[in-house]
Amino acid sequence: MAKKKRNRNQEKESNKPSDRKVVVTTSTEPKKERKLQPTVSKTTTRRKKTSTVGNVKMLYGKQNFILMGVGALLVLIGLLLMTGGAQAPDQWNPDEVYSFRRMVIAPIVILMGLGMELWAIFKKNTIA
Repeated sequence: MAKKKRNRNQEKESNKPSDRKVVVTTSTEPKKERKLQPTVSKTTTRRKKTSTVGNVKMLYGKQNFILMGVGALLVLIGLLLMTGGAQAPDQWNPDEVYSFRRMVIAPIVILMGLGMELWAIFKKNTIA
């Protein structure tokens, strides 16, 4: 019985990672390369393509950002139209303060810019 106990202890000790032997073989034959095939959609209906980055659908496309930039530019032009008129601080010139450019044109340009921004935000993002 004492011999059996010794054999079991020796078996347990031989299974330690330090006692294991690794055999490395090299082969001169080239590995067979598997050809990957693209996945095919199972849907039969065609949908309009939308902008994607990886697997994430983009909320806004290139055209939306261009329209947003144009809208922001129109708002900036409207604000610049409201400025101007170098008058002395102690003088009051109602013709300059209440001019047609400041009271009519500039607000219309700003509202056009804000409308363009709203249109750019709500425009559906599709690629033809």
